[in-house]
Amino acid sequence: MSESSAETAASAASAVVGAAGSWRKATGIAGAAIGVVAAGAAAGVAIERMTVGRGMRRRARLALDSTGPYGSLRGTPGKAYADDGTELYYEVDDVEQDADVTPRRRRLFGRKAPAPVTVVFSHGYCLNQDSWHFQRAALRGVVRAVYWDQRSHGRSARGATQIRDGEPVTIDQLGRDLKAVLDAAVPEGPIVLVGHSMGGMTVMALADQYPELVPDRVVATAFVGTSSGRLGEISFGLPVAGVNAVRRVLPGVLKALGTQAALVERGRRATADLFTGIIKRYSFASRDVDPAVARFAERMIEGTPIDVVAEFYPAFSDHDKTEALARFQDMPVLVLAGIGDLVTPSEHSEAIADLLPEAELVLVPDAGHLVMLEHPEVVTDRLADLLTRAGAVPAGATVSGYGSTSSTAPRG
Repeated sequence: MSESSAETAASAASAVVGAAGSWRKATGIAGAAIGVVAAGAAAGVAIERMTVGRGMRRRARLALDSTGPYGSLRGTPGKAYADDGTELYYEVDDVEQDADVTPRRRRLFGRKAPAPVTVVFSHGYCLNQDSWHFQRAALRGVVRAVYWDQRSHGRSARGATQIRDGEPVTIDQLGRDLKAVLDAAVPEGPIVLVGHSMGGMTVMALADQYPELVPDRVVATAFVGTSSGRLGEISFGLPVAGVNAVRRVLPGVLKALGTQAALVERGRRATADLFTGIIKRYSFASRDVDPAVARFAERMIEGTPIDVVAEFYPAFSDHDKTEALARFQDMPVLVLAGIGDLVTPSEHSEAIADLLPEAELVLVPDAGHLVMLEHPEVVTDRLADLLTRAGAVPAGATVSGYGSTSSTAPRG
């Protein structure tokens, strides 16, 4: 880390530190951990601050927020209730039986009406259902789809067990939450499960706890940028010394930060420029992502309160659903990941595919963790093929350039 990078990271961390006593010591450790993680982004932010005024950056963010269409698609709202009483929000996009088929959808699926299959999308950590914006736009009106917000994310309520009893979230709990959504939104009929990152782990936890559900009702599954276990070995693109330090202190640091949520949220706002760089580094791998898409991802992640971040983080080190993957052997499966994913590296997707030898493995070059936003045309195309193989839609064709998020690409 250069001296200027270290100074920038340190100043960002110090903005979070404002309380006295032991919490000051905890956030001092947080500053060190954040400094390690932010090293690559900090240098770029320091240069940007020398050339672009704070007011101009604020105006640019507001302009992107007001003009970007991303996350604007809405469906019929519904509520499900988890086994601990947590209210889970979902939306349903129904099939437009008599609607005209647009040329884009015709390229994707053909002219015939789809079979009565429901596709259920589960989003990742610190995101919400809007992270599927491009896929939702392509599937809208063509196949019945359910999009839901995981507990404590998006429009779903804070986890009742976490608020009432102070218990940490588990991946098994998320699997039971998904079952509650299925019971409410898809009580009968065939299902295609699609999960990104934590959402993919949620799908695995569902299969682990409700093994009879998969052969009875699930006709296809897509695992996008996810892992079946061994998440404690991920380096996040850091050197060995840096990642070991982060692993050692981060759980305790997040717990301490979660107890001072209001103060930390003020610190996050004060260091928004630094965290913009971090979010972009760990979300995307290509250089020419549409700034409005990058800002959209940033808003979703910023919208996750720090105490929710802290509640969920420990669950990933305990996650191991390797054995549950066997439930998906006798159906069409898509395993897709970005080669540049630093959060759940593509090797984890390869490990899933090794255990499901009939699965289609797609590794997307120049793509990071949010591959469905970075290269939506690839993800949508492969999902369309999965739905075709599952019998949910008639034989389709490749989507030509739909949903490109390159800043230099024409808008479709």
